[in-house]
Amino acid sequence: MSDRTSEQTERREQLRVIVADDQAAVREPLAAVLGMTEDIDVVASAADGTDVLAAVAGAPVDVVLMDLRMPVMDGIEATRRLGEEYPEVAVVVLTTFADDDSILAALSAGARGYLTKNAGRQDIVRAIRAAAAGQSVLDREVQDRLLATVRTKPSAPGRPLPDDLTPREREVLALIGQGLPNRAIAEKLFISEATVKTHINNLFAKAGIRDRADAVRRALAAGLA
Repeated sequence: MSDRTSEQTERREQLRVIVADDQAAVREPLAAVLGMTEDIDVVASAADGTDVLAAVAGAPVDVVLMDLRMPVMDGIEATRRLGEEYPEVAVVVLTTFADDDSILAALSAGARGYLTKNAGRQDIVRAIRAAAAGQSVLDREVQDRLLATVRTKPSAPGRPLPDDLTPREREVLALIGQGLPNRAIAEKLFISEATVKTHINNLFAKAGIRDRADAVRRALAAGLA
């Protein structure tokens, strides 16, 4: 793992990406288009989750652009396995499915972004860059469905938010609860995206929040959204 880490440091400006989709008619053109982006190097393509794990084991990877419905090993299981074995690799889901079960399963498995295949090239590139930087990007449709699910699904009372959250961290959590991505939060609060990311990292650590979906639940439970 030390060799993997040192090589990542040396080539930080190039994001190494795997494109995973069982349909070659989708996978190959997408890999070609992303490969024309200056800071993205498509290092492999994969037809299923086992191919993804094999590719990640063979060379350093920053982000996997992951389809969900694939044979042999689907995207959910592959995302979960990556989180266990290669936590430094970020996953951005790109799928035709935006149903509640798929969204929650992918985010719970550790996906850092979730886009539908209606997303344009720039949206996909932006999500890859954000995921590599430790940020989350959710398609607007996905955000809306996630919020609707969290608001309507009965749940047991969650843990209260810790007292040491700063007012700004509570503001950021409230805006996450409203479904805003980092860029929109930065614009609303007149701060940089880097500062938003710092606040998110701090509040996640203090409150024991696992991921974006968990943050939405906690914000709603606390009456912040």
